Amino acid sequence: METAYVACDLGAHRGRVLLGNLHQGKLRLSEIHRFDNAPIQVGDDSQWDIAGLYHQVMQGLAEVGRADEPIHSISCSSWGHDYMLFDSGGSLITPTHAQPTPRAQAGMRDLLSRIPSETIYEETGGQPQPHSTLFQLGVEKPRRLARGNRLLPVADGFNFLLSGQAGIEGSMAGTTQLFNPFQQVWSDRLVSALRLPPHLLPPVVPSGTLLGPLRDSIAEQIRLEDVNVVSSCSHALASAIAGLPAHPDVPWAFLQPGTWAQMGVELPHPLASPLARQLGFANETGYGGTVRFMKPTVGLWLVEECRRAWAGTEYDLDPSVIMHLAAQAPPFESLINPLDERILSPGDVPQKIKAFCKETGQPVPRKPGPIIRCVLESIALSYRRTLEEIQRVTGQRIQRLFVLDGGFQNPLLTSFITNALQIPIVIVPEESTAVGNVLLQAIALGHLSSLEVARQIVSDSFRFETLHPHATVWNSAYERLEQFT
Repeated sequence: METAYVACDLGAHRGRVLLGNLHQGKLRLSEIHRFDNAPIQVGDDSQWDIAGLYHQVMQGLAEVGRADEPIHSISCSSWGHDYMLFDSGGSLITPTHAQPTPRAQAGMRDLLSRIPSETIYEETGGQPQPHSTLFQLGVEKPRRLARGNRLLPVADGFNFLLSGQAGIEGSMAGTTQLFNPFQQVWSDRLVSALRLPPHLLPPVVPSGTLLGPLRDSIAEQIRLEDVNVVSSCSHALASAIAGLPAHPDVPWAFLQPGTWAQMGVELPHPLASPLARQLGFANETGYGGTVRFMKPTVGLWLVEECRRAWAGTEYDLDPSVIMHLAAQAPPFESLINPLDERILSPGDVPQKIKAFCKETGQPVPRKPGPIIRCVLESIALSYRRTLEEIQRVTGQRIQRLFVLDGGFQNPLLTSFITNALQIPIVIVPEESTAVGNVLLQAIALGHLSSLEVARQIVSDSFRFETLHPHATVWNSAYERLEQFT
């Protein structure tokens, strides 16, 4: 029997409504509706257009309804940290703020003056993050909080709008920096420090919770009958990781690239050792009580900053041309520590790269090709350092890396990462969040028996590009980079 599910993938840049059909151990995914999503700038504050986002979701669901296909369930996933406030009547209290903003920075300074960062790590297993829900709440107006009856992260807020049932799913609770992953409860110490009304945070529900049927008014509007709303994994990264073609006998890690990157592993329990804290790792809850043990690291921000510095000059080139020039540049002429404070501080990044190379006695790159090659090689080698830290802290020997593409699409850097890490790299397409979302709905409804079975379906249903390392010269390059850290 074929079963069908709808995944609403709400991203911070774009959103999609997708239909997943499961039949004879294979999953087919179809994009029904795609739309842009971006915050609106109001003074120095960024705010989400929740009404517009809701309209787009309804438009996508109406298109599903017009297809006249029996749908079993719907679930939403989104980015973390930002939240929606609802009053006692279930109406949204505007605005919904978008991070990062000066507001959150102010909240972080205020709260850290009262609660040491060590306490935050002890309570949440995570490093203080200025954009987290914790610090955004630190500058909330008391009047708004007094009006609020429920605080819900974006995906959980949309599941509430669809079903009328309020709950924060575990993977999303873990991103708020208000949740204790060791005890699987809200942190009393942090909630008290914020002086939050006790009713504001609803119960944390396990991933794969059946919330209930669609509201009657919505079901009638979009012509979908007998459809349930499921809280699968509300956090997009947690959903994507659940949808990986991972084998239980092959230790693996994941990399979520982009302007900034996240790298980590899936663990059965939180790991908050002094070494983990020293190295900057955090614990965020995943499906079934698992933990995303990960740390933020550098991404393509340096490339973007180089292009910004070159804007309006003779080096203002198309990105594809810059990458071609980088591919043609001599390898390993110069390397930088991409996490060096001198590199990450505000200013002209190409000039800072040149200064770093001069200070360290290396050839100084002058043109876009050599500069970008230096950046990309250094980023790839920095990921090897992070991988070695993961192995050191967890005791695992990682044999495979899943790169969650998400529109990243930088073949040159991907090739560099493969050779730098010296392990196979599996490229996971942007649909991974929706894949995980759909399969977790199937598990919640009893159509699949386990996550292991779901991941086997992923392997059987989709083709994944796998890259294998072929250049051992990267080992000596890594030794060079280590001299600059």
